[in-house]
Amino acid sequence: MILFRAILFYFVFITPLKANTIYNLIKIPNLEIYNVDTKNGLRYLYAIKPFRLGVNVKKNINCFNPDKKILDKKYKIIKKNLDRYSLIFLKKINLKYIVLCENLSIAGINTAGIPNNKTRTLILDIKFNENHFERAIHHELFHIINDNNKDLFNENVWKNFNKKNFSYSSCSTCNDNWNLGLLNNKSGFFTEYAKSTASEDMAEVFSHLIFFKDKVYSNDLIIEKKILFIKKNFLKIDNTFKF
Repeated sequence: MILFRAILFYFVFITPLKANTIYNLIKIPNLEIYNVDTKNGLRYLYAIKPFRLGVNVKKNINCFNPDKKILDKKYKIIKKNLDRYSLIFLKKINLKYIVLCENLSIAGINTAGIPNNKTRTLILDIKFNENHFERAIHHELFHIINDNNKDLFNENVWKNFNKKNFSYSSCSTCNDNWNLGLLNNKSGFFTEYAKSTASEDMAEVFSHLIFFKDKVYSNDLIIEKKILFIKKNFLKIDNTFKF
């Protein structure tokens, strides 16, 4: 009877206490712990109910609680990809919490992920486009890297790699062409989406480099310069990392 009460006490009081503590840290409601026992220190959380962040309709973040079977399947994929990054590296880029949910959107626009370096959090949509799901994990992680290392990933330097007559859009959602399919026309970009902003371009280069490794498309002089730039500056953060 005593053992039963102890177990009951744990589930009734301790688990919600952990969830409340996490809320105080990252300010996202309706979360439960999925796994916190990882070698690289990442803490995986998931939405048990839909959540909304922000009061401004134009900036609202919305996400829904995931189906358990899909969550279990996608968690394995996400963890496999994020296990590439060490505990030391993740501390350097200020990432600790991974929030898993479905149909993630910001201002009504669906997105693969939303990084927040201030709360050390990356929200991921586990039902994002299957064709690009794994690569998108690294794309979103790069935004955390970039947000914490603006001095290394200087956008003015990056813009000079492009052709002189090219200009990025004023924001990542300022046009309707968000195609993530691989381009093969020596334009200096991996995807159409990379043409949106310099930071999205960097994230696309990084994610292709990480996910495809030696198979990455690189018979493009501009892309080769961008790859070299990403590698050189990434290694300033973690000189032990193997691309």
